[in-house]
Amino acid sequence: MSTIKKFFLSFEQRFSLLFLLKWTFICLLVGAFAGSASAVFLWSLEWATNYREANVWIIALLPIAGLIIGLSYHYFGESVVKGNNLLIDEYHTPKKVIPFKMAPLVFIGTILTHLFGGSAGREGTAVQISGAIADQFTKIFKLSNLDRKIILIAGISAGFSSVFGTPLAGAIFALEVMVIGRIKFDAIIPSFLAAIFANYFCDIWQISHHTHYTISTVADLTPATVLWSLLAGIIFGLVSMLFSKSTHFWSNLFKKYIQYPPLRPVIGGVVIAVSVYLMGTTKYIGLGVPTIIDAFNIDLNSYDFFLKILLTSFTLGAGFKGGEVTPLFFIGATLGNVLIWFIPLPMPLLAGMGFVAVFAGATNTPIACTIMGIELFGIESGVFIALACTTSYLFSGHTGIYTAQIIGSPKHLFFKKEKGLKLTQIAQKRKKNKTV
Repeated sequence: MSTIKKFFLSFEQRFSLLFLLKWTFICLLVGAFAGSASAVFLWSLEWATNYREANVWIIALLPIAGLIIGLSYHYFGESVVKGNNLLIDEYHTPKKVIPFKMAPLVFIGTILTHLFGGSAGREGTAVQISGAIADQFTKIFKLSNLDRKIILIAGISAGFSSVFGTPLAGAIFALEVMVIGRIKFDAIIPSFLAAIFANYFCDIWQISHHTHYTISTVADLTPATVLWSLLAGIIFGLVSMLFSKSTHFWSNLFKKYIQYPPLRPVIGGVVIAVSVYLMGTTKYIGLGVPTIIDAFNIDLNSYDFFLKILLTSFTLGAGFKGGEVTPLFFIGATLGNVLIWFIPLPMPLLAGMGFVAVFAGATNTPIACTIMGIELFGIESGVFIALACTTSYLFSGHTGIYTAQIIGSPKHLFFKKEKGLKLTQIAQKRKKNKTV
């Protein structure tokens, strides 16, 4: 009996048990706070969207909302203006605990952006709120730098999971997003625990709901459909690269020509408000969920995805707040809807593939996006989702919406010298080479 006891309670197992108990307790706290915050955020976002659609005139006030956001960050939020990139930077080079003010600032900024007609998402906000909340436990529990890396991952996992209702994808996203081509396996248990707890606490409040999507028709798996899926993945990857570069382009343009930061969203707000008035539709602002749903069922305009790229990249580049992911869902789903013109796969399947594949290319998280597709659409489309996500990841190149990401494993050996560099450093290096 003593031999059996020693076998099951060896030093390694006792240490593992302590590790599990410790992180179960911490992740329960992170999940409770992050999930509850996401529930309030989703409810507020739904209210803002409904009010804007019922009172379209309010879009004319977008420049004023931009001024409020700009002034808030200029005078109170300079230390947290980098958003998700700050979380990634703190993971790689820890300096100080993320100020809690990141949470209310991005919450209010995002609600104002959506209420007055900006084109943005929600993932970035939820992740920043949860990351800021989680990092406060670094001080409370006096965590080491190694443990702090884990709790930042748990915070990202909790925010992503609860805002989309996808705990598996949320957990893997947090593990995958920090370093391109690498996963931090020593954080795998905390990441999953935080994702599951946050999703639970978000649902338990019953003040918000997650949108449900359905792929009604899936193609047979044949060599031909595999090849068509690869072609679709290439297109999704190139479009995700276009989105990432567009966002960085507008951001750099505003910084170059408008020196006073609070004025950037004011000018941007004027341009967006006038554009919406001239287009005569609110289809391309906000989250765009109704259009995403339509992409699975009816033929859409061939230019829908491009206009969403333009408006979202411009909105975020001007300094408005919100995430990129839901707009990426819009872009991918409407692009997939259009590909039915020359790719002989079912429209719902192409829309679903695009939904997650453009996201995969823009965030460099193909595994998380594949899992997300399976969580949202079912295992029946899993192979096609995986082909689209991994191919998109490859063809999006070493670009992405999170410029603080570091290359852990290059996407192909030709660029092996870029290992260890940030995406920002790669962009600067290539720009310098072109100039030379």
